[in-house]
Amino acid sequence: MDGESMPQSSTAAARHDFESILLKHGLDLPPLAVSTLQVNLTKLCNQACRHCHVDASPARREQLSADHVARLIEVLKANPEIRQLDLTGGAPELHPQFESLVVSAAALGRQVMVRHNLTVQLDGHPLTAASMSHLPAFFARHQVEVISSLPCYQEQNTDTQRGKNVFAKSIEALRRLNAVGYGQPGSGLQLTLVYNPIGASLPPPQAKLEADYRRELSERYGIVFNRLFTITNMPIHRFSLHLRKDGDYESYMDRLLAAFNPQAAVGVMCRNLISVDHEGRLFDCDFNQQIGLAVTDEDGRAMTLGDFNAPRLLRRRIRFGSHCLGCTAGAGSSCGGALS
Repeated sequence: MDGESMPQSSTAAARHDFESILLKHGLDLPPLAVSTLQVNLTKLCNQACRHCHVDASPARREQLSADHVARLIEVLKANPEIRQLDLTGGAPELHPQFESLVVSAAALGRQVMVRHNLTVQLDGHPLTAASMSHLPAFFARHQVEVISSLPCYQEQNTDTQRGKNVFAKSIEALRRLNAVGYGQPGSGLQLTLVYNPIGASLPPPQAKLEADYRRELSERYGIVFNRLFTITNMPIHRFSLHLRKDGDYESYMDRLLAAFNPQAAVGVMCRNLISVDHEGRLFDCDFNQQIGLAVTDEDGRAMTLGDFNAPRLLRRRIRFGSHCLGCTAGAGSSCGGALS
């Protein structure tokens, strides 16, 4: 059950209706391009983080099939306007064809980004116990942009959100990435860190927080990185359940609504991105993917990689919901950080 369909008062549901909010502000948000293809390769992960909107964990087994991986490469070949391949999970590195997909996409001249949770380097594969210690060198060899969550530069806050000993493992993994050139001036190897608030609050200003991270990580641990993204916790799945358990769901939604930013709304990522789930279905964004709001054709049928047609996708109507308030609050939030 998604975060929107769970019980909510009728007045609150009306108050949080995203389409009505856009109309009130005179906004229409059609697609602009399909420049990024974001693919959820698997829901298998070596962690089960409190804020995870994917509900990933070591118990999940869903993954993109070999046929869909082959089709994905065909789509990249046929659509040069797709400049970025953004690989997510779970831990995307745990997909059996992860490395071959990265090699193929890089050979096609695409910028490959990997949502890398850092600890998988040390934990290894949760099912096979295979080592993942080679990942930094593999990423560097293929010029992969590494994007990694680090909720805080303090151990207690990070472990509260992501689990015991995650901070210490993350610091070691970052050192390994730095050792092969990631984050180092002139290396061309991009290392991006991601901040999520610990609880039901909005992220602080991204530029200021980045400066704090840069100072603290350098002084305490000798770690360098290129940039920091701030991402708002989305009120869906695991985070939504925690909010409801604590009685904070409606107050969090009201906080997002009060911070609605029309400038951020204009820059939402769904206007330039198509998301693909582990079954090859297409979505406007990763968050719509997790609550089942698929891109549909004229007959209401969910579209898949087999239907991929960029001009047709540019004619679609993006599907919005109350969770979209998470992307448009304050400075805005997307998989690429703040929007304004």
